[in-house]
Amino acid sequence: MKTPAPSPAIPAADGRPLTRLLHDWQAGDGQALRQLLAWVQGELLRLAQSRLRGADTPSLAAEDLLQEALLKLMARPPDWHDRQHFFATVSLVMRQVLVDHARSRLAAKRAGGAGWQLVDWTLSDVGEESQTADLLTLERLLQQLEVEDARAAQVVQLTYFVGLEREEIASVMALSVATVDRELRHARAWLSAGLGRAGLEA
Repeated sequence: MKTPAPSPAIPAADGRPLTRLLHDWQAGDGQALRQLLAWVQGELLRLAQSRLRGADTPSLAAEDLLQEALLKLMARPPDWHDRQHFFATVSLVMRQVLVDHARSRLAAKRAGGAGWQLVDWTLSDVGEESQTADLLTLERLLQQLEVEDARAAQVVQLTYFVGLEREEIASVMALSVATVDRELRHARAWLSAGLGRAGLEA
């Protein structure tokens, strides 16, 4: 399921566009951050809810996921480019929060904690059929893909974890749609093979 697209880039209540608020936040303007979060809170919560779909995280609500992701971003905000970059970055940080929770759950399970299991994650349209993998296995495979083919890894992350359409990815990465399609086919085949190997080793 695709992530709901952000609403049009209209000015915030004080007249500043979102990109200006992002830059002012990066420059240390705390009021800009408060204005930004009040403006896009609904969209960010919908984004968090979409990230939690399919994840077995009973102790992590959408509000908690959003808060943890924002705390990570506030500690070291990147050089914001535009509205699209902001939402894409928040989505990827949310994914990292889920990975961190999965690792904690695995550690607790190994230590004898009751009821802790790996997070299940379904990656649709990989190869001929959908495949299900725990989030840690998928994260490990994506890290390997980033080493072997960073562009293909970025395309698959923008597709599945940010929810961008092919045309949007082409615009963000300054690629043709045909190149995006080619990279996505390569990433799907690579991940499908990796998930198959992981299943045989399990």
